Amino acid sequence: MSLSLTAMAEIDNVYTKDGTTDYRNQPAMKNKTGTWKAWPYILGNECCERLAYYGINTNLVNYLEFQMNQRNVEAVNNVTNWTCTCYVTPLLGAFLADAYLGRYYTITAFSIIYIFGMTLLTLSASVQGLKPPCEKNNVCSPTQFQAGAFFTGLYLIALGTGGIKPCVSSFEADQFDDTDEAEKNKGSFFNWFYFSINIGALVASSVLVWIQTNVGWGWGFGIPAVAMALAVVSFFSGTRLYRNLRPGGSPLTRICQVMVASFRKYKEQVPRDKSLLFETAEDESAVKGSRLITQSS
Repeated sequence: MSLSLTAMAEIDNVYTKDGTTDYRNQPAMKNKTGTWKAWPYILGNECCERLAYYGINTNLVNYLEFQMNQRNVEAVNNVTNWTCTCYVTPLLGAFLADAYLGRYYTITAFSIIYIFGMTLLTLSASVQGLKPPCEKNNVCSPTQFQAGAFFTGLYLIALGTGGIKPCVSSFEADQFDDTDEAEKNKGSFFNWFYFSINIGALVASSVLVWIQTNVGWGWGFGIPAVAMALAVVSFFSGTRLYRNLRPGGSPLTRICQVMVASFRKYKEQVPRDKSLLFETAEDESAVKGSRLITQSS
């Protein structure tokens, strides 16, 4: 009996207890997946992606003014609209990740869209026919086709960042099992995460801006495109080490269920025994892909 209990305890210590799986959709093994083994690939992805994003965002007004021949007010307005789009699309990315695709596949799919956008943007600034023709006095006159190619690439980037921005930090959190005291403390991991973001932003705001201003926009957009490609390579390289949380279905459905249940039971008396308010007596959440949330009131 004692031997069987020992064997069961050893099995419990082999796999994570938070419901995460490996790349084969099997229960994740603690000693082969997640934690600090996975962090270099995720941080490398985040650093390069932020370098690519800020490499476009920081100096975009100047490009619109001098290469697309827009007035300052029009250029600033276009940059504001694009930046706003970059912060709205994460609502779509987060919904798809939590409900249907999972964070890994959401990051993968939207990263590919991101690369297409970066490639088209680079081509529009460097290839004859897509690059706006400029006169000797540096006045450029883009055609509608050239402007369309540029803005298509720009908004593909906005769509791509929508699947990366809301998922990377939470995907990192998935690499640590909150039910394991040895893995529960992940503060230092997020310190490195934000450090990688700032490194990418620093290089983009200094080195890339100088290249765009003094060398050329083809190089200035091409380097962020290469950085984004490196971000994808870095992310894919850690596939075998990642822990993946299963998608839990549409949260809108559960919200509607809660609203209907609260309306139907508004006359119910709250039990005095707080243990009855827990979602379930089991260690795992009844909602597929979600962690157990205990009653806190």
